[in-house]
Amino acid sequence: MNIFSGLKDILGQINNIDGAIYAKGKDLADVYAKNIVLEEEIAARTKELEQANQTILTLNSVWDMMNSSQPLSSMLNKIVSILHNEMGYQFVAILKLHDENVDAPYFSAMSVSSHSNIEKIFNLMGLDIDTYKIPYVGNSIVAKAINEKQIYSTPDMDGVIGMFFPSLSKEQKDEFMKLIQSKIFSIVPLVSKQSDYKGCVIVTSERNDITDTESNFLTLYANQIELAIVVAKLFEEVQKQAITDPLTGLYNRRYFEDNVVKEAERSLRLKQPFSLISMDLDFLKKINDTYGHQYGDIAIKTIANVLKTEARSIDIPARIGGEEFSLMLPGVDSKGAYIAAERIRKSIESQELETIGGITASIGVATFLEHSDRIDELVEFADQAMYKAKINGRNQVQIAQRDCEINWQQVAVETFLDILVKKRIPVSDELAESMEEKLNAIKTVGKNSKDVLYTIVDMISQTYNQMYKAGTTKSKLLLAVMLAKRLDLPTEEIDKLRLAILLYDIGNIMIPEEIFNKKEPLTEKERAIIKQHPIIAAREILKPISNIQDIIPIIESHHENWDGNGYPQHKSGMDIPITSQIVLLVDSFYAMTQDRPYRQAYTVDEVMEIIKEQAGKRWNEKLVEDFIYIIKNEPSR
Repeated sequence: MNIFSGLKDILGQINNIDGAIYAKGKDLADVYAKNIVLEEEIAARTKELEQANQTILTLNSVWDMMNSSQPLSSMLNKIVSILHNEMGYQFVAILKLHDENVDAPYFSAMSVSSHSNIEKIFNLMGLDIDTYKIPYVGNSIVAKAINEKQIYSTPDMDGVIGMFFPSLSKEQKDEFMKLIQSKIFSIVPLVSKQSDYKGCVIVTSERNDITDTESNFLTLYANQIELAIVVAKLFEEVQKQAITDPLTGLYNRRYFEDNVVKEAERSLRLKQPFSLISMDLDFLKKINDTYGHQYGDIAIKTIANVLKTEARSIDIPARIGGEEFSLMLPGVDSKGAYIAAERIRKSIESQELETIGGITASIGVATFLEHSDRIDELVEFADQAMYKAKINGRNQVQIAQRDCEINWQQVAVETFLDILVKKRIPVSDELAESMEEKLNAIKTVGKNSKDVLYTIVDMISQTYNQMYKAGTTKSKLLLAVMLAKRLDLPTEEIDKLRLAILLYDIGNIMIPEEIFNKKEPLTEKERAIIKQHPIIAAREILKPISNIQDIIPIIESHHENWDGNGYPQHKSGMDIPITSQIVLLVDSFYAMTQDRPYRQAYTVDEVMEIIKEQAGKRWNEKLVEDFIYIIKNEPSR
């Protein structure tokens, strides 16, 4: 009995041990299973962290690109490359939707990843990826993504290929599927609120689906792409505005002149000519007076459109100012330039404009290395040829003559040398020698005569007017010439005006310094002395110089007012030479916009109001109208 009882106890203990072992094993199995789940969860979270980190790095790359102000095409190419190479998508493309002013909306590819089989695919279809117009299907998944601004994915690669390339045969489509090797196609919409851009990013993957994390990433990426497009477009627009004329879209004067300098350097290096075409719209003033300035703008835009159409991709068409245009033709000699100019002339003549009717242009041609190897002379030769076309009846092309002389500059140089050598004005010997040296350098080392002349006048003016700013003379002359051209003055009169602008104020040097720089109001006696400066300039300084006698009447009358209240002869109206009226208006403008001992400079707007108020009294009303137009529309004058 005791033995059986002992065995029973032992069996009980064994059962208890087995139960404990079984329970312990079950706990270990549960722990093991939980460890597997935990490891899987850790792996998933690690993958998510890696994706998040990659997302941050990728978005930082986009942000850095945006801050670098790269061209839009370069930026989009890098974005596509990052998605393809770093994010593991098989194929990536950024598409732009064209749905305005077209019969059938379509997509164009702005950037495509370097998929190893893309070139084979497009060769297979006989298509060019850069020019192919991808059809826009209104009820497609792509349209749905763009319209709803939501990412959509589909495993139906066969349907997507058929939608994008509807003309593929079954054999071509099967071959396409073999080459693309993708299982899912995703569309990420791009709809920028800040610009007119509308399109999408398309990505394909060998994975079976797109995760929520991936979808969130693509959404963030799309937002950055949209912002990148806006930034790049703004940067390109600012660049464009800096080098283009706002009315016509042609290049502006500064850009044109910079490129002429670069082309001249290249031309000298390669011994290859280039040509300049100088062009002037005929009778713009008449168009403005008859129909209004809005129709004058239409005529100007028409010429600009002709230039855009006729110019080659390497040519530089520009609006120089007002109705003046220029075209630089790299690598073209005078014969080729004449043919191009004649083609442009005929195209302008063939334009029929509403209300205005037909328009014409006068055109001059000059060629570097043929007519001159100096830029300033070349531009002058082209202008002189254009003026000759105007004088000879307009609506024609004239080629510059090699022996053409820039008479007004030569006359000016000789006049100032005469004044200095014969001591016709009271300047120090040191200053006189310095100015003579600059003038003589024109002939000996070929310096730009116009720039030297501007400097000489600035130096003389600063001897009696300490507030006279360097560069003012050049600005005065350019503004005066623009006004004269707008009035359609003959070339001879414009050249006289140039000389008058350089010489009209020289009589001021004879006025006592204490009067000229006086801060208090002038006495009547002092005013009388001031009013003598036109006569002093004309009769005492300039009259003995034989080659400028036809300039003296302009200078004598440059303080006469339209209503007869000017000086020294109280002329009025049309008795005052038009060139004298131009000198007075330009001189008054610069006098009022610069400081004087007795007052601060007025703003341009304030000066414009004063000039308007004095129209019909001090100045011819029509002259004021044209002057204000130039000031408002020619900021680069």
